[in-house]
Amino acid sequence: MLLRLPKVKFVIVTLGADGCMMLQRSVEGESVQAEEIDADDLVEKLKCQSDSRTATPSCVSSDVTRLHAKGVGTVCGKLFLGTAEKIPQSELVDTTGAGDAFIGAVLYGICTNKPPEQMLPFAAQVAAIACRDLGARAGLPRLTDPRLAPLS
Repeated sequence: MLLRLPKVKFVIVTLGADGCMMLQRSVEGESVQAEEIDADDLVEKLKCQSDSRTATPSCVSSDVTRLHAKGVGTVCGKLFLGTAEKIPQSELVDTTGAGDAFIGAVLYGICTNKPPEQMLPFAAQVAAIACRDLGARAGLPRLTDPRLAPLS
């Protein structure tokens, strides 16, 4: 998408229980003479850096690099890998609206100038809290909800 839409600054893909990925375009990095890295290889490298044992969401990121996707092209940017909150089966009620809750929290993060390293775990927490109640809106937390880690 970043190759086809040159004014788009970033793209986020949600992966359900596997978290999310975000690719942020880097205009400054285009002059970087870094070696091209295969996008799939970089994702695997970031997965190894990510701590999947913890129940709370986290985010790891690459340096600004030239990412190559087979058959698609090359883009200069930074890749972020966010984990999802681990919800115990006994607390999982309904996943309806989880993606919308995630995107709403991302928009909040953008409006409050949060970096992706804070925004993605926050969005994952909001989505996880929403999954603990029935329906798309009933479980949405307020910013003062004690289940949300404080935004720094």
